[in-house]
Amino acid sequence: MRKVRGNDVILSFVFLVLGFMLSFSYQYTKEMRRDVTDRQWQKEYEYRQLLIQAQKETSKLKKRLLKKQEQLQRSEKELADEKTAYAGLVKEVEQLRMYTGKVKVQGKGIEVTLADASYVPNEQNAANYIVHEQHVWKVVHELLVSGAEAIAINGQRISHRSYIVCNGPVIEVDGVQHAAPFVIAAIGDPHVLMSALNIAGGVKDELVNDHVVVKIASKDSLVFDPMFHSE
Repeated sequence: MRKVRGNDVILSFVFLVLGFMLSFSYQYTKEMRRDVTDRQWQKEYEYRQLLIQAQKETSKLKKRLLKKQEQLQRSEKELADEKTAYAGLVKEVEQLRMYTGKVKVQGKGIEVTLADASYVPNEQNAANYIVHEQHVWKVVHELLVSGAEAIAINGQRISHRSYIVCNGPVIEVDGVQHAAPFVIAAIGDPHVLMSALNIAGGVKDELVNDHVVVKIASKDSLVFDPMFHSE
């Protein structure tokens, strides 16, 4: 039988301890790795849950944003409609003020001059060769229906309440006397206004048949000051 030496025992003991340490180190490392893996998985799970929650909140916020945008669009449309209606009302008011002579008006237009006939063949019928209030009214009415914005007679602006009457050799416009020739100025589209007066069988032809001398001229700029009504 082989005799066991002391060195062999020591060496065996060293190997046994070393083996135990290696085994322990391996198990410890394995456990550490498992623990690290578990913690990583736990963190990933927590992050995933946070991401899902954030996505849900984002979805809710998007829905709220879309709803607010729809409300804003409706409000903007309502506001635009109100502005359009308000602009229309302002325009109508301005037009009414122009028609009533309460605001200054400037623009293109025409001047219509009505004069008595230069030749009177029969003195007894001289009244048939002068301008009467109905002749002036015919021109004024035709200009109004053709879109004139404002009208003046011999520089005197007239309104929807104006009246014109004959008073001997002159006519009165709102109580102010005017003698012939009568210059009727109107602000509006010159082409439209002139076409309306010059239409065949229209106002101009009727006036000429009544021996009234008619001249029509286009004007690049006419200015009418506001008129002041006595209440």
